[in-house]
Amino acid sequence: MTWQEVRELFPDQFLLVSILDYYEEDNKKIVTEVAPIRTVAKKDANKEFFRAKEGTVVYHTSNEDFVIHLCRDPMMKVRRILK
Repeated sequence: MTWQEVRELFPDQFLLVSILDYYEEDNKKIVTEVAPIRTVAKKDANKEFFRAKEGTVVYHTSNEDFVIHLCRDPMMKVRRILK
């Protein structure tokens, strides 16, 4: 499903979703296709976010776009240079 379809089906909710398709642009992962797994209670969202397995994430449907900001570890480059 597209993120817009998911937002219509689950308005104003936290969801655990499986990411099916995305592209990267300017250190961002732009998610285009997801498969909803289940809703997540607001009080459990943080805990569930950190428990999510690879390829899944907890995200709120109030967000118009599904964007994950990628943090590149600058120290990784330094470590490679020093080796």
